[in-house]
Amino acid sequence: SGGEQQRVAIARALVNEPQVLLADEPTGNLDLKTGEDIVRLFKDINMKGTTVLLATHDMEMVKKMQRRIIMMERGRVSDDGKQQHVRPGAPAPKKQETR
Repeated sequence: SGGEQQRVAIARALVNEPQVLLADEPTGNLDLKTGEDIVRLFKDINMKGTTVLLATHDMEMVKKMQRRIIMMERGRVSDDGKQQHVRPGAPAPKKQETR
């Protein structure tokens, strides 16, 4: 299944204990439950110390991750902030100062 293939790909990526894991649209072709399982897996990986960078258009997944969010528009960073600034369907917020 698609979920099993995603898990295998993630496991393969984690074998060498990387500091950073990159994922491009990791839940794009998955059903809702499997997508939620993958999001939980990424959260667990992150809690164990691996930085997880996700590229996605799925704002619901972004809200579930509850981490730093960098939004891009037309190939440029349009916002670098936290999850609380993100509302589905809302335009990217104005850039705010971060630490």
